[in-house]
Amino acid sequence: MNIVGNSKMVENSVKENYYKAINNPKLQNLLSKLNVSEEEVKNNITKLEETLRQLENCQNCKGLSSCSNPTNGCVVYPKNYNNHLEFCYLACRYKKERIKQDKEKMTQEKVLANASLKDLDTTDKNRYPLIKWVTKFIKEYDNTKNNKGLYLHGNFGCGKTFILACLFNEMKSRGYSSAIVYFPSLLRDIKGDFDSMADTLNYLDDVDLLLIDDIGAEKVTEWGRDEILGTILQYRMNNMKTTFFTSNFNISELEKHLSNNGIDSIKANRIIERIKYLTIDMEMVSKNMRK
Repeated sequence: MNIVGNSKMVENSVKENYYKAINNPKLQNLLSKLNVSEEEVKNNITKLEETLRQLENCQNCKGLSSCSNPTNGCVVYPKNYNNHLEFCYLACRYKKERIKQDKEKMTQEKVLANASLKDLDTTDKNRYPLIKWVTKFIKEYDNTKNNKGLYLHGNFGCGKTFILACLFNEMKSRGYSSAIVYFPSLLRDIKGDFDSMADTLNYLDDVDLLLIDDIGAEKVTEWGRDEILGTILQYRMNNMKTTFFTSNFNISELEKHLSNNGIDSIKANRIIERIKYLTIDMEMVSKNMRK
């Protein structure tokens, strides 16, 4: 067959695919928003069908971990630029929430990295017991002994993490190693990069001071609770490593949370007993500083 004949077959095939696709109500709905010429649609019919496939994948998606699109959390979506179609990546609601969380995390990390005791707000008397405890801890800390940390719980935004970050930064200036980990992000990051899990856990096992921030905000799984949290706490118990926690839950509420409302009460109790061994329970109820 000559070149002209081949070209004619390709052209007929493109037309056939086009007319088959154009009868799809979903494609017609998409095109109604784009307002481009029929020729432009024909030239991009394969990409437009791919957009529909990716949108279909999004319909029953439960989150980024189950995303089946080529680019996680995104759909290749057409836009009309000067009567020509251009395709760009649009983030889904899960991806947008992840981006928002990451930005907040970066901002929070910057604030905590610069937290200083001299910047503490001492106008609220509800903060006095914690500030007094922090001052005493700094004076008496001895990393050759079993120094208990705090299980610090209280209302949202009252400054629990910030005050402990002031403590950690002061201890860091005195030569002690420390780490503050937002617990839900820690689990997410480990799950997203299993190759680095051993290094991450080894680091968290060995730092002099560890703060597990916002425990109770995570979605409870056996893996996160028993394999990650339980392993870290067991090592730190055995090696007299000072450990802190912040939470919006008191210790009883945290136990209920970790048990999945009573389903795994024995395993949850094991975690709670380790927390009690490592910490002193303290509540701080104060004004919401984030406002």
